[in-house]
Amino acid sequence: MDKLFLLDAYALIYRAYYALIKNPRINSKGFNTSAVLGFVNTLEDVLKKENPTHIGVAFDPSGPTFRHEAFEQYKAQREETPEVIRLSVPIIKDIIRAYRIPILEVQGYEADDVIGTLATEAGKQGITTYMMTPDKDYGQLVSENVFMYRPKYGDKEFEVMGVEEVKAKFNIESPLQVIDMLGLMGDSSDNIPGCPGVGEKTAQKLIAQFGSIENLLSHSTELKGALKTKVESNKEMITFSKFLATIKTDVPIEQIGR
Repeated sequence: MDKLFLLDAYALIYRAYYALIKNPRINSKGFNTSAVLGFVNTLEDVLKKENPTHIGVAFDPSGPTFRHEAFEQYKAQREETPEVIRLSVPIIKDIIRAYRIPILEVQGYEADDVIGTLATEAGKQGITTYMMTPDKDYGQLVSENVFMYRPKYGDKEFEVMGVEEVKAKFNIESPLQVIDMLGLMGDSSDNIPGCPGVGEKTAQKLIAQFGSIENLLSHSTELKGALKTKVESNKEMITFSKFLATIKTDVPIEQIGR
């Protein structure tokens, strides 16, 4: 049976680097190999444990994406990429090529969008697909054949999340509502602003009551007090935050280069 794994490269590289931050692996030339070692160990774990029939590794391209063009502040608060990671990425790409694993990268789109497009297409074709990433926003893509595969970290083992697990994690009715949750509560890691003053619990209540951001905004007169003021005075920001949080599933994947 076909089993496709799509790896979110930068998320896994960062995770590997910071997992060894207190005990970095330095080679004989003085180079910090933590990111390289950690990523390769993760890749080897997947290949041996899961034995995928198909696999690809998605990278963010250099230069801005459509989200940066729409919102200059997108990911602006992130610290600059540590030099060790910048120097490690070309090495990791060489290693991936040596494995004969495709590198998935499309100019103007993030790795999430490339993975979202490929996973959605594969899922429709009945291929069991695993998106390997620690990032919660991928929950919106989960469907009958598409799963999140969260890497092990510290004492935690790999975690597979399907439709029911995503619904339970966010206390929502459908994985697609992950987008509405992030649009309301924001996401500090991606600098998605959300609605000021609305956290996860309030976002859950609003989505449980209204189902979607669009429905909430068209029925905001039903809200009361401070919450009504917050939502009504930030309608544009909430709508825009949903746009930023939405992973694309229609990337022109014919542009993927190796």
